[in-house]
Amino acid sequence: MPNPLLNPVLRFFGRLSYPRLFALTAALFAFDVVIPDFVPFVDELLLGLGTLLLANWKKRKDPADLV
Repeated sequence: MPNPLLNPVLRFFGRLSYPRLFALTAALFAFDVVIPDFVPFVDELLLGLGTLLLANWKKRKDPADLV
């Protein structure tokens, strides 16, 4: 069962495009590495963002389809 505190946040992040989602995940990961456990639930949020990144990576459109 998803965490009720993080579910709305992950739903919002799920609507972001791949480059923005990647930048947000990278920044949050770097922040968590520099200052561990500064924000509660950041580890769970990173796991959810990583899942969204992989899901968006698979759904990317073929450049030939865009023409």
